Amino acid sequence: MSYLSANLNMLVGAVKKATASLNRDFSEIEQLQSSVRGYKEFVASALKKVEKNLRAELSKARPTYAYAEEGKPQPKGPHFIVSALDGIVNFAHGIPYFAVSVAVYENGQITAGVIYNPATEECYFAERGTGAYKEGFRNHERLRVSARKELSESMISAKIISTTDNEAEIAGCRKVLSKLVPEVNANRNFGAVSLDLAYVAAGKLDAVVGSNNMSSSLAAGILLVKEAGGCILDMAQTDTRSENLDAVLQSGNIIACNANIGKKISDLLNN
Repeated sequence: MSYLSANLNMLVGAVKKATASLNRDFSEIEQLQSSVRGYKEFVASALKKVEKNLRAELSKARPTYAYAEEGKPQPKGPHFIVSALDGIVNFAHGIPYFAVSVAVYENGQITAGVIYNPATEECYFAERGTGAYKEGFRNHERLRVSARKELSESMISAKIISTTDNEAEIAGCRKVLSKLVPEVNANRNFGAVSLDLAYVAAGKLDAVVGSNNMSSSLAAGILLVKEAGGCILDMAQTDTRSENLDAVLQSGNIIACNANIGKKISDLLNN
């Protein structure tokens, strides 16, 4: 990784060091499935450890950077946007599809991001203006979004959920899915949106469409998709000629895909 910037080297190294405990804990999780109380406490402990480790490693590397808190005002200066365990339900059930997602936000934009799955050792990273990559043993793989043009040929990950019990909102979510899912080749909801976004950047998925996501799960993946040649839209966005990444971070309602199908998805959802 010598050709990567010092900033990105720092970020990847900090994430890997901080998540060593998470990998060890995951290897033990299957043995605790027979005890509901036991495994829930174990998962909570694993999450607490990795959160503490991430804070320590990131603060050591960039002591002047703040640490964004979900649900609280965004820090004004440079800061980290962190999801310590995206896909916690998968982790709890022994399914190796979860990730740690860390993004750097400074000067009004996301400038670097890392998405790392300790269970599979898949590491995706990007820095603004330099492209998106998947880590390799000797050479890193440059990522490119898919070139598919038709929704009927596309595999997407769509998770449209309501955060309330309001019947109208729930009905609205169902309506969105009923519009979208029949038009695509396949819909796969893997349970960790940060990794889903990395898969869009890598061309494995053609799109991610989701509502009410946490900004911490989206930030690094948004940069990966952009640096891999993709586009990021808000689900309610009708004018697809421009992007507002901060608006997507704030709303949590995202369309991430290649430019060919972005307008088609937006038109489908908003007409």
